[in-house]
Amino acid sequence: MGLKSFLDVHPDSHFPLENLPYGVFKPEPSCSARPGVAIGNYVLDLSVVSSAGLFDGPALKNSDCFNQPNLNKFLELGRPAWKEARSTLQKLLSATEPTLRDNATLRAKALVPMDKVQMLLPIAIGDYTDFFSSMYHARNCGIMFRGPENAINPNWFHLPIAYHGRASSIVISGTDIIRPRGQGHPSGNSPPYFGPSRKLDFELEMAAVVGPGNELGKPIDVNEAADHIFGVVLMNDWSARDIQAWEYVPLGPFLGKSFGTTISPWIVTLDALEPFSCEAPKQEPPSLPYLAEKTSRNYDINLEVSIRPAGQGDSHVVTKSNFKHLYWTITQQLAHHTINGCNLRPGDLLGTGTISGPEPDSLGCLLELSWNGTKSVTLGGTSRKFLEDGDEVIFSGFCKGNGYIVGFGSCSGKILPSLP
Repeated sequence: MGLKSFLDVHPDSHFPLENLPYGVFKPEPSCSARPGVAIGNYVLDLSVVSSAGLFDGPALKNSDCFNQPNLNKFLELGRPAWKEARSTLQKLLSATEPTLRDNATLRAKALVPMDKVQMLLPIAIGDYTDFFSSMYHARNCGIMFRGPENAINPNWFHLPIAYHGRASSIVISGTDIIRPRGQGHPSGNSPPYFGPSRKLDFELEMAAVVGPGNELGKPIDVNEAADHIFGVVLMNDWSARDIQAWEYVPLGPFLGKSFGTTISPWIVTLDALEPFSCEAPKQEPPSLPYLAEKTSRNYDINLEVSIRPAGQGDSHVVTKSNFKHLYWTITQQLAHHTINGCNLRPGDLLGTGTISGPEPDSLGCLLELSWNGTKSVTLGGTSRKFLEDGDEVIFSGFCKGNGYIVGFGSCSGKILPSLP
C-alpha cells in the first residue's frame, strides 16, 4: 500500500507522497514566482521550507535554489541534490514526522490550496528539441503519405530522428492557442492557399526535462544519460498539418509547429517513475554501440486525450495510449542529441514525438485517428476530422501503483479563432 502523509490524500489523487512532482507557482497574483511540490490538494512552498532551514543535507543546506523564479538552478545541482530533496520532503510530509505536522504557523505558510495558486512554466527553456520516436506513429504517417511499401525510411531504425523546435512558444497548461495562419498546398494551377489552418491537430507527447548539461564537444554516455534527466511532463505539440505539409520539404517543420506547444505544470521525477519502469521494445536491427544501453527501459505511463467540443460542457475521450510504446528511449534520445558534441543545458526540453500505440483507439493525433481527414472521429453528438475553433484538448497521464497513483495532472488548451 501507499506511503502515509499527515495530509489527507485521496487514493485517486495524482499527487501522493510517492510522487511529489515539482512546479513553479504564485500563491497570489501579486506574489513572486517560487518552486513548489504537489501533495494531494496542496502545493508545498519550497521557498518557505528552505527559509525555515529544513533542507539541511550537504547538497542543499547552503543553496538558494528554492528562492528562484524557476527550477533551473535546482536542476543544475544534479541527482544527489534531487534525491536529497525527495528524501527530505517525503519525511517532512509523512504522518509520523512532527516538524511540519505540529507547527500550525509553518504549515499555514508552507501549504497552499492547489485551487488558489497560479501555475507557471516551471523552467526557463533555453532550447527545445522534438523527436519522432514512436514506430506506430512513424509507420502510420508513412503509409498515409508514401504507401505501405516505403512506410518508414531506413534511417529511422538507426537513430532517433528529431528537429529543433521553438522554445519561445512553449506555454503552460490552460493557455489558449490562436489558430495559426500560413500557406497550404496549391490547388491545380492556383497560387498556394494562405489563411487560417484548415487541419489543426494535437499531438500526444511527453517531454524530458534536462538536468545537468554537458560541455560543448563532450557527449553524454547513453548509460549515464538518466543522470542528466530530471523528470518528464505531458506535452501537446500542436500541429497545423496543412501548413506543415507544404513547407517541410526539404528542411522539416517550421510554421506548422512553432505557433504553440503546451506542457503540464508538474514535472514528475525519474525517481518517482522508477517503480513503473518496464522493458523497452526490442530494437531491430540492433542500435549502434553509442546507443546500445546495458538496460533499455521505458515507463508504464497511461496516457489519455479528451476533446471538449466548442459550446459543449462534456469532454470525450478520443484516444488512450502509453509511454511504453516508444521505440527510442528518452536516454537514447539524450545521448544521440549530444553525440556530435552538442551541449545541453539545464531546463532544455526534449519532446518524444507523438506517442501512438498499436490499436486503432491508441493513435496519438487526429491525423491518424481521421486518417488525414478521410473519416470522422465521434465526439458525443458531433464529430471532428481536425480541431475547430472553441475546441479544448485535455491530456492526462498516470502510473497505477499498489494503492496509489503517480500522475501528471492535466495538460489542456483551447483553440481560439485566427487573427483577422
